[in-house]
Order: sequence, then structure tokens, then C-alpha cells
Amino acid sequence: MSHQKFTTIYAISVYVSLAAFDNIVIGLFPPLFKSISQDMGVAISSMGVISAVNILATSFSSLFWGYLSGKYNRKRLIIFGTIIWVIGVFLTSISQSYLDLMVYQIITGIGLGCVASIGFSALTDYVPYHSRGVVLSLWGMSQGLGGIAGSLLASIISTLSNWRFPFEILSFIGLLLIFFYFFVEEPKFGSAEPELQALIAGGKDYVYRITLDQVRLMIAKRSNLLLFLQGFFMNIATGSLIWLPTLYIAKIEELGYGTKIAVIVAAFLYGIFQIGGTLSSFFGYLGDVLQKRSYKARALLTAALVLITMPLYILLFVFPIDNLSLPHTTNSAALFISLVAQLFLNPWVLTLFIISLFASAAQSANTPNWLALITDVNLPEHRGTVFSIANLANSLGRTVGNLGMGAILAIVSIYIHDSADYILTMSLLQLPLIPSALCYYFMAKYNVQDIRSVKQTLGKRGKVYLSEKK
Repeated sequence: MSHQKFTTIYAISVYVSLAAFDNIVIGLFPPLFKSISQDMGVAISSMGVISAVNILATSFSSLFWGYLSGKYNRKRLIIFGTIIWVIGVFLTSISQSYLDLMVYQIITGIGLGCVASIGFSALTDYVPYHSRGVVLSLWGMSQGLGGIAGSLLASIISTLSNWRFPFEILSFIGLLLIFFYFFVEEPKFGSAEPELQALIAGGKDYVYRITLDQVRLMIAKRSNLLLFLQGFFMNIATGSLIWLPTLYIAKIEELGYGTKIAVIVAAFLYGIFQIGGTLSSFFGYLGDVLQKRSYKARALLTAALVLITMPLYILLFVFPIDNLSLPHTTNSAALFISLVAQLFLNPWVLTLFIISLFASAAQSANTPNWLALITDVNLPEHRGTVFSIANLANSLGRTVGNLGMGAILAIVSIYIHDSADYILTMSLLQLPLIPSALCYYFMAKYNVQDIRSVKQTLGKRGKVYLSEKK
């Protein structure tokens, strides 16, 4: 293996791995909502506000970081941003009041915004054009696995100690991971573009950088506008899914099990229900293959799969977990083994798993193809900023999903109790998947002209170098 290939694989591995951390922080909260709210003396519904504040801080700060990523050294910026979120997570673990918790989560979000926007900007300059969907699916999958890891970390460790301990562990791990950044080679802008290969091979740099006056044109681009709207609607639905562990805690408690057992088992179920997300790479690959035939294909493929996601998740919420048999212990290993056995012995649990497999698989098609389209329809120096704006739209959607969950739940729970209130509320919040799919459908025709425009611009810039060489 050549040195260049090794450094590229290492850099992609580091960025893909560290992409998980913004979702680990988000995933930490839902299983701990009850414990934190009791410790702080506030209503459990107010925990959704904390989660929403973190998401908003991450997204708004990513606008700033994303703009900087188009102008300055991205490696130094991401190290600085990582230090900020590590400090924020540690401070969260020692917070003494609800206000402390909110302030420290804002600090955490400011740092995490850097990881998201600059990580994406750098990664697109490592990824070859023909495999964008596949590699970006790994980046997206890492984020999804981060949410699962956060949920498991919170559920298992908090039962051994208290809700603060998972945050202490995460801050320590984050501090260690800064070390890996020092060995990442800063990618050159545009180095993955076929039209610029002659320029890069000639030892020249792609010198174009973003300016403030270009931002308006980037926002006005039809493909970008529809990508922003699609992400907003999509994330209203997916934002509510962080309440899935809370739903299953309620369902398991209804079966007569204690809260500690319910918290651990719900976390395992949440993880198991995301297994279909591992097909993200397949759908990213499928998008790459179809996109070679038509620039419309990636958007149309994703539109169909996003639409299918809605009824599958509603069915997942509604479907019961009858005859669940668990040992009355808080031993995580014993509960996990028992739960896995239920997949083979209990047809209710097996059916639930199959539904979740299809639901999470269909949903997983969105991220790699959405990220690939942002890359395809924008110039290299614009991608970090466009991603940041898109990430803001996503975060606003997740915030609406979180706050909407709390607001609707507060009303619904007046009339419906136990797990039924969660089921109805979460089902209602899947309806925005309809306009989300429609955005992809209408976007397809604009993708054709925007992708061609990017390729023509890069082709002209590459030819300038060739003419100068002659």
C-alpha cells in the first residue's frame, strides 16, 4: 500500500469515527431524561428543551465553522472544536442546576458544530467521485451508530453509578481522540474532482475560496433549497425517534418490570432496532451506480425509500411486545442474552425486529445520498458552508421534532395514558416524511442542471492550468 493511499484511508477512518460523537452526546440524553429530571427537580418534558438547545447550538455554530472551513486549515479548526465540546461534556457531568445543564450543553454544541461541518468538508476532498455515496454512507452510519452507542452507554453505565458518569467517560474519551487528529494529512481543496486531477498532479493548488457574497447564490440554488427543506421535514420525524427508548421503557414497565430493567432492555431494543441502518452503504452504492446513468436517479431512489419509511415506523410504534420474558435482574449481560433468545422464541419480538429492520433500512438510504447530492451540486469551496446551512435546517427539524414531541405529548397524555400517548405522538410526527419525499421528487430535475454546472466550472478551471502549462 502506497503512503498516499494509507494516509487517505487513515484520514477517512478518523473523520468517519469522530463523526459519531455529536450523536453520542444526543443519544446520551433520552435514557437519562428521568434520572436527570429527578435530580434537577424539573419535569421530564423539560429535558426535551435541553436536547433541543444542544441541537440548535450545534447547528448554528456549524454555520460559522462551515464558512471557516472554506478559508482556513481544517485540521487546526477541528482540533480546536473538539477541545471545546470535550470541555462542555465534562462541565455537563458536574452541573448542579437546570440552568447549568443548559449552558454547558450550549458549549458542547458549539464544539460539536465544528466536528460536523469541517469533518464533512474535509471528507469530500478525500472521497473519489465514483464512490461518494459509499464512503459518505460510512460517515452517516457512524453518526447513527453514535446515537446507539450514546444510548447504550447511558443506560448501562448509569445503572452502575449515576447519570453523570457517562458524561465523564465521554469527555475523557474525547480528550484521547484529539491525539489522532495530529496524524491526519490536510486534504487539498478539490483533490477528489476528476476535472482537477491534471492540476493536482502538476503540483498546483485549487486556489478558489469562498467569499461572503457567494453565500446568497448558494442558498438560492434550487437543488440546495430543496435539500434544506427535505432535511428539515425528514428530521422532524427522525428527531422524535430519540424518544424510542422512552416509549419502550413505558411498554416494558406496563408488563410489570422495574424501571432499571426497563431502561437497560429499552436501550438494547433501541440498538437492535437500528441494525437495518447498516444497509446504508448498500443504498449509497446503489445511488452511485444509478447516478452514473442519470443525474436524477439518486434523488428519485431516495424519495421512494423515504416515503416507505413512514408507515414502517408507525407500525413499529404500534406493534405490541407481548409475552416478553426477562430475568428479574439488572445484570446487562443476562438481560441482553435473554432478549436475543426472545428473538428466536417469541414471535411478537421477532416480528417487531423484522419491522424495525425494514424501517431503519429504508431510513438509512437518506443520509448517504443526501450527503452525496450536497457534494455533487456544489463547488469544493462551497460544500462546508452549504452543509452547515443544510445541517441547520436538519437541526431545526430535529428541534421541532423534540419540542413537538414534548408539546404534543403534554396534550395527548391528558386524554391517553401509559405507552399509548407516546405511540400516538410519535406516529403523528412521522407525517412530515411525506413532504420530505416530495422534495426529493421535485429536486431531481434541478440536480441535472446543477451537477452539470459544477462539472463545467471545474472543467474550465482545470483547463486554465493546462493552457498555462502549454
